[in-house]
Amino acid sequence: MTSIDQVKIILVEPAGERNIGSIARVMRNMGLSRLVIVNPRCDYLSEDAQIMAVHGIEILYKALIVDSLPTALQGCQRAIATTARARGITTVLETPRVALPWLLEKKVNSALIFGPEDRGLSNQELSYAQRFICIRANPEYPSLNLAQAVGVCAYELYQGLEKIETSENLVQEKKANIEELEGYYQHLESVLLDVNYLYPHTAPIKMAKLRRIVNRANLNSQELSMIRGILRQIQWAIKQ
Repeated sequence: MTSIDQVKIILVEPAGERNIGSIARVMRNMGLSRLVIVNPRCDYLSEDAQIMAVHGIEILYKALIVDSLPTALQGCQRAIATTARARGITTVLETPRVALPWLLEKKVNSALIFGPEDRGLSNQELSYAQRFICIRANPEYPSLNLAQAVGVCAYELYQGLEKIETSENLVQEKKANIEELEGYYQHLESVLLDVNYLYPHTAPIKMAKLRRIVNRANLNSQELSMIRGILRQIQWAIKQ
């Protein structure tokens, strides 16, 4: 299970069949699969919903239908709720980009909660979440359609997942240490002297510039080994 699979998308009393279908589609687009609907006020499996879902139709079929938000949140350690305004909430409203990666951390079950199209989440419903997000939009018309709001958040979740995976891959790579780099620089200087690119009186200045270029590349051990293999091949060719 990837970290995005642990996130439930919870819809509280949705009334739009097409909205639900569109949400299933964007969930499939962004790798989400766990849809939970609290007291749906429409037929979430209607023809309109299925038409809008396209390849996300399986998410509709597997959606969990429950009668309360606490039931929808069972098994979740983290929950974020969406709201268009503070309404007395003491916690600062965050942007999706800032808050949503928190749901992906540590691979714990988590939830992202959306309210009904006509009223949003009540203060009581908001109280079940630990953090709150608001999608900033044109102040002259800030109200987003439910499916649009889910789409924005699903996109940010997916981007957060990519950042986590990229970071994990970088950690797994063994970066070249100082000793390896110093061995490379000595090797490089020797070869460049052999081919008369460097001369003894100019070598320190030019090597300092080359060091800065290589250091910016932040090479890992495997990459450095490959470059040193090129230098060894150059030395062999010179001898031949």
